[in-house]
Amino acid sequence: MSRVAYLDCASGASGDMILGALADLGLPLEALRAELAKVPLEGYRIETRRVSRSGLQATKLDVVVEHRHGHEHRTLAHILALLGRSSLDVAIRDRAAALFRRLAEVEAAVHGTTPEEVHFHEVGAVDSIVDIVGAVWALAWLRADRVVASPMNVGTGTVTMDHGAFPVPPPATARLVQGAPVYGVGEGELLTPTGALLVTAYASAYGPLPALRVEGIGYGAGSRDIRGRPNVLRVIVGDEEAGAAEGPRVLVLEAEVDDMSPQLLAPLLDRLLGAGALDAYFTPIQMKKGRPGILITALAEPPLRETLEEVLFRETTTLGVRRQEWERTVLAREVVTVETAYGPIGVKIGRRGEKVYNVQPEFDDCRRAAEAGGVPAKEVWAAALAAYRSREVHT
Repeated sequence: MSRVAYLDCASGASGDMILGALADLGLPLEALRAELAKVPLEGYRIETRRVSRSGLQATKLDVVVEHRHGHEHRTLAHILALLGRSSLDVAIRDRAAALFRRLAEVEAAVHGTTPEEVHFHEVGAVDSIVDIVGAVWALAWLRADRVVASPMNVGTGTVTMDHGAFPVPPPATARLVQGAPVYGVGEGELLTPTGALLVTAYASAYGPLPALRVEGIGYGAGSRDIRGRPNVLRVIVGDEEAGAAEGPRVLVLEAEVDDMSPQLLAPLLDRLLGAGALDAYFTPIQMKKGRPGILITALAEPPLRETLEEVLFRETTTLGVRRQEWERTVLAREVVTVETAYGPIGVKIGRRGEKVYNVQPEFDDCRRAAEAGGVPAKEVWAAALAAYRSREVHT
C-alpha cells in the first residue's frame, strides 16, 4: 500500500493552517519547536489551541512574535543566509531554500525586478519563515509517499497589501497557482501566498479524494471564523490500495556538461534531492570532439519541473535542459517501525498486492542510532532487518 496525504483546500490554505492540521494529526509540538530552534531566529514562540470554526473543532497554530514594530522586510539573500547558518538536516534546509527561491522568482516577475532585489514584506516576517520551514519539516514527518490536493479555493473580493488593494487572488498567489485548478467562493482572501507555495510544491495531483483506507484526519484553523463555511484546511492521511498506486508519470530532466569540475557534482545531487527530486544521478559520457562529459539526470513529479530546472541552471554550467515524461510501475510502499537494541528503526517495505518484494531499513534512522550508540551503521541495519523478520514470523 502507498501512504497518501490529501489536502482538502475547500477554504483555501495557509502555512499556519497546514501546520495546525498536522498538529491535529499528532505532530509533536515540542519536536517542531526543537527543529525550528535550529534556525537562528529569535523573539517568537509557537502556541496551539483548540478553536471552533462554524461549529467544527480544529487546531489553531499561532506563531507569536514579540516586540514586532511593523512587518519585517527581508531579501532572498538574508533568508538563504539564515538557512545556511542553521543546523537543519540538509534535505529540510535545501527544500525550504528552494521554496524561498521560487517565491522570489514569482515576486520578481510581478514587480519587474530580479529575485535578488525582492523584499518579501509579509512573507519575509519571522512568522512566515517559521511557517515555511516548519511545514517542510512537518510534511517530512508525515512520511507520505505522495500528496494529493483538491482544487484550491482562493476566495473573492480584494485584499489590502503594502502596495495597495488588489483583487483576490493577488498577483503573487495567482502566479504560484498557474497550472493548478482553482476557484473562488466566499468573501476575502482564503489562499495565502505561503499556502499556495506549499500546496503547489508538494501536490503531485489534484482532484477528489482518492480511494483510501483512512488512518487519520486533521483540521487546521484559519484566523477568521466565517459564518456558514468552516475556515479550516483538512488533511486526510491513509493507505491507498496497491492497484491505485501503479502507473503514475515521472518527469525526467537531463543536462550535459563538459566544462564543470567533478567536485561540484556531489553538492549538485544534494541540491536536487533537497528540492524534491525523487532521484538524481550522473553518468560519464563522450561529447563532441571526443571530450569526456557528464550526463546529469533528475527524476521528479511533473509539478516540480521549474524548481529543478532552476537548480540545474544555477548549480551547473549547462545552457539547456531536456525533459520528458515517462510512465512507470511502482511498488506500493509502507514504513513500519521495529524495536532494536539501538532504539526504534523505520523499515520500508515494497509490495505488489500481498507479495513483498523488498525490505530495507531506513538508513537515516540507522545512521542516527549508530552515532548515538557508537556502533557501525551496518550493525544497526542488520539488527533492524532481523527485528522485522522476527516480527513477520510472529505475526
